[in-house]
Amino acid sequence: MSSEMLIQFPKLELQLEEVDRISIPPMYRIMQKYDDQQILDASGHLRRKLEASVPHRERLRGKRLALTVGSRGIPDLDKLVRTICDTCKAWGAEPFIVPAMGSHGGSTAEGQRKILEEYGITAETMGVPVCSSMATVRYGTLEDGTPLYCDKNAWEADGVILFNKVKPHTDFRGKHESGLGKMVAIGLAKEKGASMFHTKPLNRFPEYIPKVTELFMATGKVAFGVGVVQNAYDRICRIEACGSDDILEMDARLQAFAKTQLPRFKFDRCDVLVVDEIGKDISGSGMDPNITGRNDSGDFPGVLDLQRLVVLGITEASCHNGCGINLCDLTVRRCLNEIDWHATWLNNVAASMLSRGQIPIYCRDGSGCCTHRHTHLCGDRLPSSQSSPHQKHTAYV
Repeated sequence: MSSEMLIQFPKLELQLEEVDRISIPPMYRIMQKYDDQQILDASGHLRRKLEASVPHRERLRGKRLALTVGSRGIPDLDKLVRTICDTCKAWGAEPFIVPAMGSHGGSTAEGQRKILEEYGITAETMGVPVCSSMATVRYGTLEDGTPLYCDKNAWEADGVILFNKVKPHTDFRGKHESGLGKMVAIGLAKEKGASMFHTKPLNRFPEYIPKVTELFMATGKVAFGVGVVQNAYDRICRIEACGSDDILEMDARLQAFAKTQLPRFKFDRCDVLVVDEIGKDISGSGMDPNITGRNDSGDFPGVLDLQRLVVLGITEASCHNGCGINLCDLTVRRCLNEIDWHATWLNNVAASMLSRGQIPIYCRDGSGCCTHRHTHLCGDRLPSSQSSPHQKHTAYV
């Protein structure tokens, strides 16, 4: 039986006095330019990196290797995964794929398999098995007694290939944020391990992530690692690979580089920001707080002085996960109707962020939001004609 929970929110009209007198300022289209260097042949580049950077490849012959694939969107993700699998097979190894995405996909094996399918990653397209399970194995303990878990299929393999996008996190800052270390601590730990890890204070994640990674590497399970960084245009601009001994060093190096690639608005003050879509494929918070300045921990000051945030929809690749909808001030009925609240709230609970389950005020459609956003909802600040940017989502600024 499906556990999907879609709520059909009723039609609602918020009546405002003297609404006819409200004047929406003129809008202007602007274009921002960032460093657009990219890797055009990502698959070929990855293949060369694997051949040059993975040591002792002869030891992988005949070994079953679990390749981690997360829920974050990466351009040509299916091609990159296929390249890693094909290269391993050429070395004589037997790779297979494990979804490594914590509690995403409604905390079910089928839900996580479906996320991979949305990216074109199946047993048929990859030429290797896709082993999706929420079962875990406890392999260690932190010094404070916190148990550490690993996906059972990955643990029973001869080795694990840590593959992930490396990017700044949405709720904390440090040397290690979203990347290979977090893949070990949360993604590969499935819902059980992710829930345990999220009992830690967010501001201590940069401290705990390398500790968990070191304990996992001490088991001898890591075969090698691959990290990918995207530029401000969401295109791949760096790919690196390394042996198991250099995982944390590469993770930190790519994290530092990823921070230089973050897009920013060319202004620091904004009355209203309208975002067409949010989604887990874009950010763990649905939209990137490194751009909007809004997150659940509230500790990203100085990014953007934003008064009101409007969200109009959910990406298809998010599979109805509405995490981050609580961060907006206004949304539309259609957007709320698209959200699977069961999957969303499971993700919220696993991350120990119950506030992410809050439902914002909604209007009939985008025009209703536009009307409301330029009234007294902006507080004491008068809206200016140049402070209401509209963007597709935070992967593109």
